[in-house]
Amino acid sequence: MTESVLTKTRIRAGVWEGVLEQSAEAEAPTLDVRHLEQSVAGVTVTAEDASTGRYLVRVPIPAELLSDGVQTFLILEKNSGDKLASFTIVTGELLEDDIRAEMDLLRAELDMLKKAFRRHCLETS
Repeated sequence: MTESVLTKTRIRAGVWEGVLEQSAEAEAPTLDVRHLEQSVAGVTVTAEDASTGRYLVRVPIPAELLSDGVQTFLILEKNSGDKLASFTIVTGELLEDDIRAEMDLLRAELDMLKKAFRRHCLETS
C-alpha cells in the first residue's frame, strides 16, 4: 500500500483544489468525495507530473449541498476507503456554541478588562 498525501491549495469559485502526492509507482488515484454519506459528482484528478506522482484534484462544491450550519466533505481513496483529507464550510449565522463566537466574546471581555485595569492604574498613581 502506498502513502498518499492530499494538500489543500485553495477554494475558489465554488471549487476545492488540492495537490495529491503519492509514489511514482502507484496507479493513478481514484477519489470519492462524500457529503452526508452521498457522493459528490464532478471530482477531477489530473496528472500534474505522473512520473513523480503529483496530481491536481478539483472538487466542485454543489450549491444545493450548502445550507445554514456546518457542512463537512470527506475526500477518500475510492479503492481502499482511506481518508485523505476533509474540508468544512460554515454558512449562515454563526452557531451560538461555535468556537469563533466564543473567541470574539473572550476578546471583547479581555479588551474591557484591559481598559478597566489601565483606568485603575491611572487612578492609583
